[in-house]
Formats: sequence, structure tokens, C-alpha cells
Amino acid sequence: MEKWYLMTIVVLIGLTVRWTVSLHSYSGAGKPPMFGDYEAQRHWQEITFNLPIKQWYFNSSDNNLQYWGLDYPPLTAYHSLLCAYVAKFINPDWIALHTSRGYESQAHKLFMRTTVLIADLLIYIPAVVLYCCLKEISTKKKIANALCILLYPGLILIDYGHFQNIYNSVSLGFALWGVLGVSCDWDLLGSLAFCLAINYKQMELYHSLPFFCFLLGKCFKKDLKGKGFVLLIKLVCTVVASFILCWLPFFTEREQTLQVLRRLFPVDRGLFEDKVANIWCSFSVFLKIKDILPHHIQLIISFCFTFLSLLPSCIKLILQPSPKGFKFTLVSCALSFFLFSFQVHEKSILLVSLPVCLVLNEIPFMSTWFLLVSTFSMLPLLLKDELLMPSVVTIMAFFLVCASSFSIFEKTSEEELQLKSFSISVRKYLPCFTVLPRIIQYLFLFSVITMVLLTLMTVTLDPPQKLPDLFSVLVCFVSCLNFLFFLVYFNIIIMWDSKNGRNQKKIN
Repeated sequence: MEKWYLMTIVVLIGLTVRWTVSLHSYSGAGKPPMFGDYEAQRHWQEITFNLPIKQWYFNSSDNNLQYWGLDYPPLTAYHSLLCAYVAKFINPDWIALHTSRGYESQAHKLFMRTTVLIADLLIYIPAVVLYCCLKEISTKKKIANALCILLYPGLILIDYGHFQNIYNSVSLGFALWGVLGVSCDWDLLGSLAFCLAINYKQMELYHSLPFFCFLLGKCFKKDLKGKGFVLLIKLVCTVVASFILCWLPFFTEREQTLQVLRRLFPVDRGLFEDKVANIWCSFSVFLKIKDILPHHIQLIISFCFTFLSLLPSCIKLILQPSPKGFKFTLVSCALSFFLFSFQVHEKSILLVSLPVCLVLNEIPFMSTWFLLVSTFSMLPLLLKDELLMPSVVTIMAFFLVCASSFSIFEKTSEEELQLKSFSISVRKYLPCFTVLPRIIQYLFLFSVITMVLLTLMTVTLDPPQKLPDLFSVLVCFVSCLNFLFFLVYFNIIIMWDSKNGRNQKKIN
């Protein structure tokens, strides 16, 4: 009883922080003619409500795709349609065709913020609470884990401040339900949840690849007992059926299907847009890849780097499937996609942050560090939306809660960083290799100082006239260096964890 009482308080704290952030500005507020992502979500409600489903993804006089055209999977469109019906009931002007463009009012802002909160309450928050409650740890740690996850500032600032044109709490919530399915051996539920996540946000493929690698390895092991093939058939049927149901209206004509796919994967936009803390944007400071190489070459290079960077961890997961290995491979694969894949947005780092939140209890020091960097990497976007104050407050609150709940500065030994196996291997050749924890502590200190200084410089100083994007580029470059370090770190944990299959729940 006490556990649920405390968990209720944790949820209320998370909701209070979310709603407080929602009182601030949002993307594109009062900035015609395109406004921002807030307007994109409102416009999608306008389009899905007023136009036949076959016109949602096509350019027309009623649906100018250059003005926030739909470019997310069908489940996102259905969600927009559902919100549109509610908006129509409250105030038809909010979604009136053509005349509602750029509509702004306090009442409509309240409505839009509420739709995010309801999505959180229905999908994301229950998954977080259940995930933490099912972990085999003390009640105190369960409460602390849930509080830290619900206070992660990156997701709160994007969904409740910036207001992205996609409800991250929905896609990440579905992905978390998928992780729960894996953790509890509810494989069909896990498959269905990940399919829903993909059909809501195509970039959830980041999470789904490790999921299917894990299930493939699990089916292979079960096949030794004659059960693997049956499980594989059930999983395939679940995946196929869920995709058919979501895409059924767009399967009627070949051109319909192709048009949706073209909208979901816009390769014509080039390797990256805006300032994003990945390899391609950072490297372009020295060499303008987008200007030198044609699009198809950029696409091939991006695919090769992404594939090669995630291949080792995926192979390891297939050969040695375990819940622990699955969670760490989620992090590794999502980070590989973010750093190397084609057309990544700065907000895609949230897809990496979710699985990092899931291992917060296992490696609190490194997880807290990563989650701080992930929020910092979106600094130019948050400043653009006038979200400096909520950013600083939520980041400080999150850091203090993590530091006090997990005593992160006391958990930097080789064992607690999960680097003991790696260190032992290195010491076979370099017996004096005993300073790795100390090196990581110094790197953390340097990283935090750099982030604080860059934030202060960005806020207080004007960049040189010849380099107007100097501070934004520096933020992306520093964040990218941090992410590369974390990619190496998480892959080391995965590749040197030879006992992960023995220490986890037995695969039946």
C-alpha cells in the first residue's frame, strides 16, 4: 500500500512539472507565415478532419504539402483525426479548412497542451510505473527510478514546451510497453506494442531492430525444445496483422502506398537539416558533404556507417539473448541511428534517451550524464522557443534528484560502471590499466563544465557577424563528441558482458 501511495505522489510530481512547463511558450508562437511544430500538429488535425483519407498524403489545393504536410505514419494521422473531433466539438474554428491556419489563442493552447497530458496519462506514464514496479529492486529504488524517469527534462521540454509535431509520449510509450512485453515474456504484447510504435513514428525502427534481434535469438534457443518455430509464427502473424490494420486504407492503390512511403522517408531533403548533434552535421564544419556528394551517395554512406556501427551489438544479442543485453542494445542501436543515419532531427535523441532511462538503475552515473547531454544537445531549439528558464530549472531538478536518489558520485567503480570485464581483459596486456574510473570522472567533470560555459556564452554573448551560427555549431559538436564516447561505452558493456545470459531470467 505504501509503495502505491508513494508512486502516486511521484506521478503527481511528474504531472505538475509537465503542466508548469506547458505554461511557457511553444514552437513558432506568433511567427508567421509557417509558425512552427505547434501549428503543424494543429494543421494535421485540420487536414485529417476535412479531407478524405486518400488525400491526406497528396499535394492538392486543399492540402499544400509545403505547409506542414503529413510526413508521419498512419497511426499519427488517426490520432490527429481523433483530436480533431474533440476540437470540432469545442470550437470548429480551430480546424476550419484554410481559415484556421496559424490559429492562436489561450483556449486553443490549453486544448493542445491537454492532448499531450492525456496521451501521457494513458500510454507513457502507466508504462513507466509498471516497468519500475516490476523490477526486482527495493521499493525505495522503484520510487526513485520512476521519479527520475518522469522528471527527464528532454521529453518534458519537447512535448510540453516546444510541442513537437509528433506526440513523443505516445511513440515512446508504445516502445516502453514493448520492452515490458520482453521483460515479462509477453512476446505477443511486445510485438504488438513495437508495431504500434513504428506505425506512429517511423523512427521507432531504432528500437524495433534490437527487439526483433532479441526475439530471433529467443526463437532459436526455444527451437532446441521444439517451441521456437511456433513462437516465430505467432510473432510474424502479430506483426503482419497490426501493419495491415494500420495501413489498410492506403493499400487500396499502389500509388497511395508509395506516396505515404515517400512522405515518411524524404530522401530528397539531404543528409541532415538544421543543427543536429550527429556525425554528419559536426563533420560538415570541416567538409561540406552535402554540397560535394550527390544524394544517393550520401544515402549509401549513411547506411553503411549505420549498419556497421550497430551490427556487432545486434549479432551479440541474437547469439546471447537476454533482457539485460536487450536493453543495452536498445541504447546502442538507437545511438548508432542518431549519429550516422540519414535525415536525423535534433529531437531524435529522445529515442536514445528512453532506453537510457531504462538502465538508470543499473548504471546511474553514466545514465544521468547521458541524459544531461541529450537535453543540452537541444539547447539551440529550446532557446529559439524561449524555453531557457524551464530548461535550466528542469535540468537542475533532474540532476539533483538523480544525484540524491542513486548517489551517482559514489557509483563510479569498475563494477558499478559495468566495465570490470573490459578492464580485466585490458590488464592482461597492460597490468597498470587501473585508472579507467578516474578517467571517466574527469571526463564527466570536463563535459559538465563545457556544457555550462557554452550555455552561458550562447545566452549572454552575440556571435561574430561572419559566424552567426557559431554557438549552435559548438553545442552540436560538443554533444556529438559526448555521444561518440557513449556509443563506445555502451558497446563495450555489450561485447564484454559474456555472462549476461546467466544472470538474467531464464528463457523458457
